[in-house]
Amino acid sequence: MMPTEKRLAPIAEKVLAGQRLNFEDGLALYASQDLPALGALANHVRERLHGDRTYYNINLHINPTNACFASCRFCAFGRKAFDEKAYILTPEEIVARARRSLPEGASEIHLVGGIDPRLKIEFYCGYIRALKQAFPHVHIKTLTPVEVVFIAKMSKLTVRETIERLREAGMDSMPGGGAEIFDDEVREQICEHKCDAAQWFETHREMHRLGMRTNCTMLIGHVEQPRHRVDHLMRLRAHQDEWAVRDETGNLLAGFQCFIPLSFHPKNTAMSHLPGPTGHDELRNFAVCRLMLDNIPHIKAYWIMLGVKQAQVAQWFGANDIDGTVVNEEIYHDAGASTPTGMTVEEIRRLVRECGRTPVQRDSLYREIAPVS
Repeated sequence: MMPTEKRLAPIAEKVLAGQRLNFEDGLALYASQDLPALGALANHVRERLHGDRTYYNINLHINPTNACFASCRFCAFGRKAFDEKAYILTPEEIVARARRSLPEGASEIHLVGGIDPRLKIEFYCGYIRALKQAFPHVHIKTLTPVEVVFIAKMSKLTVRETIERLREAGMDSMPGGGAEIFDDEVREQICEHKCDAAQWFETHREMHRLGMRTNCTMLIGHVEQPRHRVDHLMRLRAHQDEWAVRDETGNLLAGFQCFIPLSFHPKNTAMSHLPGPTGHDELRNFAVCRLMLDNIPHIKAYWIMLGVKQAQVAQWFGANDIDGTVVNEEIYHDAGASTPTGMTVEEIRRLVRECGRTPVQRDSLYREIAPVS
């Protein structure tokens, strides 16, 4: 599809030639209203990389605690430590929840939560070890850089030392949360008590130095502007250029393996007066992210946050992953998400087929563990 906007024509030529886009190209993409053309360009890249495959996994989300001192203005999940609704799960309770809720054939347990000064490295290593002992073949994806930086500070350790201890306990990879928007002025407005962008990248850098894979994110639809989004994507791309490790065939061994565009849900937050992103903006964002992040292999449409129908459409705007069964999601539902808290494998495979893609089950490192069908 040829763009109807003149400013997109030279960008389209670059994309079709496999050339890298620059900052000005990113701004032009975000300024575009030609959504079909953006989708077609992003889909060209998506299909060049992944064909018609849409990946999913069988996973379980557990939030070890909602106690959090950070008070991020976009968050509806965190509670002050002595709030009557605050909780901290013991390792035994986390294992019990996993035994009760882990779907058959699950390959991943995903754990993130609040940051509480009372919790030191021993707490986190404790639940990781307990899960590994109970489920030795399940991948443990846990702790965002925000959590790791805070754990290091509270435990009087370096970030490297913290990661080494978590890894020894059984941590397999890191989710991408806490990135929000990297610009300092934006972070001051929405998450001033979180680690800054430099610390976020330091944590991923240490993970990648140790040969581990991580995910990355961007949160849109609050106070950020298009220039902040493009800057965010350029920083991620530059980090991947420097720190990703690949084998002789180009397969990723360490680095960012997946990028997840996230949408701000305003309900029950300190920024509830904001409308959040439109559906048009979400799809445009998926397309721009796929086009700009030429060195990060996978783009995930997190169905819990987007809604099932939007996640399906996103598979034609650059996304090639739809997450998984999830089960018992809390963070986005506290902010008003109306999606189910989990889905069965059959439901996921059906919705992928409905949008014209081929569902492919994967593990946490994107190795196919079920035949294409």
